[in-house]
Amino acid sequence: MDKVALLSGSPLFEMLSNQELEAVAGLCQLRALGAGETLFDEGELGDSVFVVASGEIDVLRRDAHGQFKSIATLEPPQFFGEMSLIDKEYRSATVRAKTASSVLKLTTEDLTSFRKAHRDGFTFVIINIARMLSARLREMNSQMARGP
Repeated sequence: MDKVALLSGSPLFEMLSNQELEAVAGLCQLRALGAGETLFDEGELGDSVFVVASGEIDVLRRDAHGQFKSIATLEPPQFFGEMSLIDKEYRSATVRAKTASSVLKLTTEDLTSFRKAHRDGFTFVIINIARMLSARLREMNSQMARGP
């Protein structure tokens, strides 16, 4: 797998130079998931962001009856898990492989290392996270305005 090519297509790493992408790729850990395998559960303490490398990943929340409801299905090169990097809170959703999948994982420690060597690239990553969070909030506001 060409990590640099995958990362260069991810909205998380827009505006990064090839050198910065290579540095991030060197920090990423590849994790394979079988269909139906849970990557993390809602309520777990998070310290990583993930980029979908292959397959489909479901983001799930429990409804009022305790049943899982898919709130998003992610495909390469989308990313998830960024909220816990920003607010250092517990995971807000359960993430499970819908199909056999693989993800690239970057921990807080990895990003700290990247920040020390590539300040501009790190700033772009934070801006890209803020953009995605803003887009998700706008979508949620729009859904709420439309009603149930």
